[in-house]
Amino acid sequence: MISASNVALAYGKRVLFKDVNIKFTPGNCYGLIGANGAGKSTFLKILSGENELDKGAVSVRPGERIAVLKQDRFAYDEETVFNTVIMGHERLHAIMMERDAIYSKAEFTEEDGIRSGELEAELAEMNGYEAESEAAVLLNGLGIPEEMRHLKMKELEGGDKVRVLLAQALFGNPDVLLLDEPTNHLDHKSIAWLEDFLARFQNTVIVVSHDRHFLNQVCTHIADIDYGKIQIFVGNYDFWCQASRLIQKQKQNENKKATEKAKELTAFIQRFSSNASKARQATSRKKLLEKITLDEMPVSSRKYPWIAFRPERPCGSVILEIENLSKTIDGEKVLNNFSMVLNSGDKIAFVGDNSLAKTALFQILAGEMEPDSGSFRWGQTVTTSYFPKENGRFFETEMPLVQWLLQYAPEEGVNFARGFLGRMLFSGEEAMKKTGVLSGGEKVRCMLSRMMLTGSNVLLLDEPTNHLDLEAITSLNEGLMVFPEVILFASHDHQFVSTVANRIVELTPEGSIDRLMSFDDYLASAVVAKEREAHYCGESAMAL
Repeated sequence: MISASNVALAYGKRVLFKDVNIKFTPGNCYGLIGANGAGKSTFLKILSGENELDKGAVSVRPGERIAVLKQDRFAYDEETVFNTVIMGHERLHAIMMERDAIYSKAEFTEEDGIRSGELEAELAEMNGYEAESEAAVLLNGLGIPEEMRHLKMKELEGGDKVRVLLAQALFGNPDVLLLDEPTNHLDHKSIAWLEDFLARFQNTVIVVSHDRHFLNQVCTHIADIDYGKIQIFVGNYDFWCQASRLIQKQKQNENKKATEKAKELTAFIQRFSSNASKARQATSRKKLLEKITLDEMPVSSRKYPWIAFRPERPCGSVILEIENLSKTIDGEKVLNNFSMVLNSGDKIAFVGDNSLAKTALFQILAGEMEPDSGSFRWGQTVTTSYFPKENGRFFETEMPLVQWLLQYAPEEGVNFARGFLGRMLFSGEEAMKKTGVLSGGEKVRCMLSRMMLTGSNVLLLDEPTNHLDLEAITSLNEGLMVFPEVILFASHDHQFVSTVANRIVELTPEGSIDRLMSFDDYLASAVVAKEREAHYCGESAMAL
């Protein structure tokens, strides 16, 4: 169990937390949610002891161990993958190192024998003899193959490093598990594995995630950061959405009734206060009026951007024809004779383990990369707009946001740009921020603004939910669901894919799988296919 008592933290005039009292109990998974900047990651650092407090204290039961998903990808560069995972349990790792150092001595003294016995006993008590097999299970579940496990961390790609650090946090059955965006860089298969792992985890989990489906699958409670406080709701993310809206609506209705009653009493008092026969009733109503109080409706930190893509014209009968596209990058064939025909109303989610393949396809279709072979043809009436996964090149020139946006709408004026940016949550002086100081989420909102200005009838989006908070993801999700034309996109957000896509294309090393169905149906069909394959292989083995 871990708890916070009277916690307060402010940066200058900006108050993040004020008198927060909260307890997290074993057997529960808490989803820590809130708008960007509300203090989710900061609160995890407070719980782990990494951040100091202005006031208050954090307490953990004596002897309990806290494990944290580390964010520094370079901290273990000189360690092997296996060793990095086991280092998640510091005491266990220290025992193993000391034991190995003793056994590697050329001369083994009596003191060494006594000490090694003590270490072996402690190792057995901590289930240390299962450490390597546990680490292997975790790495396998998170998609790190056996041949990578004895490499040094510096030899791994960034996404694989994140997977190893996640395995490190999960290792050794910690009493309290703090996870900040654990699904980043995971494919759908690894996310499903993690969901199952956390569902079976018996201790305390506190997780920050922008993946709504993940929160729905793993969370027993939601810890909502807003108004400088943290409020616990029992249930998953969808339940929180319903409950919080209901509470807000009830407060609004109560305030509305109280306001109407106050107006009624005030009108009576004004009308009859000078009337001798009604004076007693007027005095009585004055006392009632004094008792009426309106609940304060503080301004929420949650804000939803306005996202709406409005095509200037329909796509027409011919949209896109792809024939035998192939592409090799750094010796790896990411596209292999890929062919596809787009139909009117297609909303295609590209899935698969290799994100490079999806990005390469989008870049080729957007005209930013040439294929090695094959061809593609857009229809005459098609106009496209592309959201790249990496957007740094669009913000290299330092300029105010108003001027940045007007690059893509030169016929419009400053007032138009300010109004548009305001709807994308850059109001007032925010609209004059320089592009060089924008956060990842702010850059994404700018890129979506750029896309909306094009009036295109085909949208290409490569991981558009990266860096967005839950509110912005919800707005983008809703905007794409009602878009009447064609969408090609890739995303690791399960709910985003399942609510937008009506066609799934999986890119594999052997080719592609193209199915006209929802994402959930596709996953179900893939599971059935694997079960059939396993059953067939089992029967074949028995026959042999």
